[in-house]
Amino acid sequence: MIRVIVNYGMPADSAAFDTHYTEVHAPLTRAMPHLKGFEVSRGAVTSSDESAPVYATAILSYANRSDLEASMASPEGQAAVKDLGTFATGGVTIVTIDAEELI
Repeated sequence: MIRVIVNYGMPADSAAFDTHYTEVHAPLTRAMPHLKGFEVSRGAVTSSDESAPVYATAILSYANRSDLEASMASPEGQAAVKDLGTFATGGVTIVTIDAEELI
């Protein structure tokens, strides 16, 4: 399983971030092809790096890397990526992992 972990930095306006994320960005993300799972944090996010606070985290899951690549290359994927610049004023860190369940 391929997982894309998206950490959003502290936005300039958290209310505007929340509204845009719920009303615009989440629907764009859900429309991406091949997406097997889409999780978002609720409430405070705790990070071990106090110098880079995290406001919100999203986790996207794909069956394999080719599905991820096709999803990101799709018009829906491109729209979701382009949308990041319209609301993620605190910056975004994206980590992609090939996850193996151990338990």
